[in-house]
Amino acid sequence: MSAYRFCRTDDIGLLVDALNRCWSPHFPGEPPITVASFKRSIRDLQVWCSSCMVAFAGGDPIGVLIGAKRPSGTLIQRIAVHPDHLRQGHGRHLLASLSSKLAILGPPRMTAEVPDALSPACTLFSACGYVEEARLTDYMLPPSTRPFEGSLKAGTFVIPVTIDDLAANGLLGDAAPQVCWERSIETLRARKDEISGLAVASDERIEACILYMKPEGAEGGPVEIGLLRSFTEDDGAGLAQLIARVGPGTCRFPKVHPGEIPEHVLAALGFRPEGGHVLYGATARSA
Repeated sequence: MSAYRFCRTDDIGLLVDALNRCWSPHFPGEPPITVASFKRSIRDLQVWCSSCMVAFAGGDPIGVLIGAKRPSGTLIQRIAVHPDHLRQGHGRHLLASLSSKLAILGPPRMTAEVPDALSPACTLFSACGYVEEARLTDYMLPPSTRPFEGSLKAGTFVIPVTIDDLAANGLLGDAAPQVCWERSIETLRARKDEISGLAVASDERIEACILYMKPEGAEGGPVEIGLLRSFTEDDGAGLAQLIARVGPGTCRFPKVHPGEIPEHVLAALGFRPEGGHVLYGATARSA
């Protein structure tokens, strides 16, 4: 007999155990989830334990749903069922239960960013009434295609910048383009102590900016871009100046929404698509 329950703030250990039992077998190359990494997701992504669920067979977790909540909506950050309990309706039940709860308590918007290679997960969300809203593309910029640092436009210069600087200049307001959850303004603010930034500026304004996270350790992975934005019509010339100054290695720009930055600009900068995610959306409703 299966049982399901929502979690509390003192259930972090249970959720970590459930993720390692149910999520990790599907992704053997990923490191195990720890209490520290889960708490980091609470800080960075606003994961709410009360929006998380665990399914049990006896006393063993056999399914888990992790929900991150902001005023704009709830993200299904992870959902997984143990390999021995697939195709028994557990994933559907977890999604339906959260939907019923949010239909009463809000916010009503529910989203998921699913790797397009995970066809069973895509099928699950479609079957549960989620609608594909956009394709989010993962871009990589290898050293071989990185733009060279050229001459700056007359009257401009490159300066260090922080997310607080950009906010103070009114550049992160409601008119900002749609971005994925992990690179939203809320996430960048939560990670601001780990983020570096550069901007092309003139005497009057900031013309382009980049925020990025450097890899940890000497043998770390690629630089991850959190924000890449131009505020002038210069065909990406200012962005090229900034990317050239980030460092010599590979850059990763994950889950780029088609409305965030034109594809042809990224191509001109040397970025190449390597996989992607499907953005699904739904409105919470009672079962």
